[in-house]
Amino acid sequence: MNLISEKNILLENKETKSFLADAFYQDGKQKLPLVIFVHGYKGYKDWGAWNLMAEKFAEAGFLFVKFNFSHNGTTIENPSNFKDLEAFGHNNYSKEISDLGVVIDHFSKDPQVDAEKIVLIGHSRGGGISIIKTFEDERINGLITLASVDTLDRFPKGEAFENWKGSGVYYALNGRTHQEMPHYYQFYEDYEQNILRFDVERATEMAKAHMLIIHGTEDEAVEVKQAEHLHVLHPNSELFLIENANHTFGAKEPWTEDDLPKDLHAVTEKCIDFIKEKLK
Repeated sequence: MNLISEKNILLENKETKSFLADAFYQDGKQKLPLVIFVHGYKGYKDWGAWNLMAEKFAEAGFLFVKFNFSHNGTTIENPSNFKDLEAFGHNNYSKEISDLGVVIDHFSKDPQVDAEKIVLIGHSRGGGISIIKTFEDERINGLITLASVDTLDRFPKGEAFENWKGSGVYYALNGRTHQEMPHYYQFYEDYEQNILRFDVERATEMAKAHMLIIHGTEDEAVEVKQAEHLHVLHPNSELFLIENANHTFGAKEPWTEDDLPKDLHAVTEKCIDFIKEKLK
């Protein structure tokens, strides 16, 4: 069977704005489980080795989707660079959950998809978003987190918070691109107005889906204890730690190799085995 990759599919979200998605699958008559990858903070669908990971999932018999959040700073014309920092500054959790809903709605109707088998894979902050969406959307029956946060309360504290509130914006340096990336105070206001909805701990406890929690023991961005916390909260979850793995499991941007980094390959294999076992 041929491996098909449909790149830069335009999706429209009336609550946010249009954004792009990719779909990878093998052409055939059999309906495929739908696996949706949710990128994290300062992430995007074509970052690093995500395309290679997508191909591995497609080869294993899934329809694999990855997408750019509408306000992640990329644009329709330039989906792999932060060309719209104003949009980035106006991003918030409500918009990301809304975008994810649009992705699920669109691809669950695909004639190639078995709508009874939908799995989310969320990386970093995307893990937190995926946990909340899994709790809210009963269509999702599999949840995998990669280096996920255990809370979405990741805002400046103390004096830094007061400065943010006073000025209305704070900037975070992107170490790779050297861009000063804005965060407008509406980001926190959206969180505060929806604080119960955005409670990752509660959503983890209440989620009904099969859950796999993957984390590297040398994660420099999200401590491994956050994965252990999620595991405690969801008693039927499985915790899979990768010794010495970092936050991106060995991948970086750009990724110029033909193969996945060793740790991300282990992640991918574990995810595929987990989904096949739990979604028989």
